[in-house]
Amino acid sequence: MGLRRGPLACLIIALTLCTALPLAAHAAWEPTKPIEFVIPAGTGGGADQMARLIAGIAEKHKLSPRPLIVVNKSGGAGAEGFLHVKGKKGDAHTIIITLSNLFTTPLHTGVPFNWKDLTPVARMALDQFILWVNGETPYKTAKEYLAAVKEKGGVMKMGGTGSAQEDQIITILLEQSQGVKFTYVPFKGGGEVCVNLVGKHVDSTVNNPIECASHWKAGRVRPLAVFDTARIPDADWKDIPTIKEAIGADINYLMLRGIFGAPDMPKEAVEWYQGFLKKVYDSAEFKEYLSRGALKPSWLTGPDYVKWVAGAEQLHKELMTKGGLLKK
Repeated sequence: MGLRRGPLACLIIALTLCTALPLAAHAAWEPTKPIEFVIPAGTGGGADQMARLIAGIAEKHKLSPRPLIVVNKSGGAGAEGFLHVKGKKGDAHTIIITLSNLFTTPLHTGVPFNWKDLTPVARMALDQFILWVNGETPYKTAKEYLAAVKEKGGVMKMGGTGSAQEDQIITILLEQSQGVKFTYVPFKGGGEVCVNLVGKHVDSTVNNPIECASHWKAGRVRPLAVFDTARIPDADWKDIPTIKEAIGADINYLMLRGIFGAPDMPKEAVEWYQGFLKKVYDSAEFKEYLSRGALKPSWLTGPDYVKWVAGAEQLHKELMTKGGLLKK
C-alpha cells in the first residue's frame, strides 16, 4: 500500500522535477581543477601584483573551490601569454590579466592576435601613470626636469616596460609636446623599471604608482606629475600635480586592468568568473590595494566592457600612429 501513488501525486513529482532540473543545470559550473592565471608581463609590475593579489584573496576567503596558479609569460612583449591563451579554445580553466600590450603588441609586431580572440570577463580597474625621477636628483618639478632633458639633447634615459608599449607611447607624447628627446630604455616589467631608477641606471620613468610606491615611501624616488585630467584623490597622492598643471601639456593616459578568458569560454564559466571577481573586487583587501596603488575603481562587465575595450583599441591605433609605432 505504501508504494502506490495516485495521479495527483505523480503530477506533483513531475512538476517538481521539471522546476528543479534547470536550476541545477544553471548552478552546475564551477572550477574542477586549478585555474591557470596568465600574466603577459614580468614579475613585480602592476599586472603581476594585481594577479597575485587576486589569487591570494581567493585563497584567504575561500572564494574558489580550486586554486589560481599564477604564471608569467612575458616573452615578445606579452605575445607569449596572449598566444598561449588563444590556443586554449573552449577551456574554462584559463584566464589572463591584461595591460595595454593587449592592443600595443599586435599593432606593433603584427603577431596573429587580437583581443576579440579572447572572451571578455571583467574590467577591474584603470591604472595611472606618473613621471618619476630618482629621489637624490635636484629636480623638484616636472618643469625643472624637462628643462634639463632639453639642455642635454637626447642624453637623458627614460626607462619603460617593453618597446612600443604604453610607457614608450607616453614618452613619445611627452617628447612631441615639449620638444625634448629621451633615450628610451626598455625592460621586461614595471617593477624592474623602478628598480633601475633607484639604481640610477635611468634618469626617469613613467611607472604606474603601485610599481614605485614602496620606493617612494623610502625616499628613493620622487613623483613629479600624473598623466591624467585630475589629481589622484587618495590622501597619499593628492599633492602630485597633473601634467597639465606642471607643464601645460594635455597628455592623459589610463591603462586597462582587466580579465579575459580563453576563446569561446562557456557562458556558465564566464558567469562564475564574474561572480568570483566581483567578490574579490568588493573585498577590503582589494579596496585597500586600489587606494594604496592609486588605481581607479572601474568594475565593468558584459556589452559595456566589450564596448569600452573596442574604444580603447581605437585610441591605441591613433596614439601609435601619431608616435610612428605601428607595424609597417
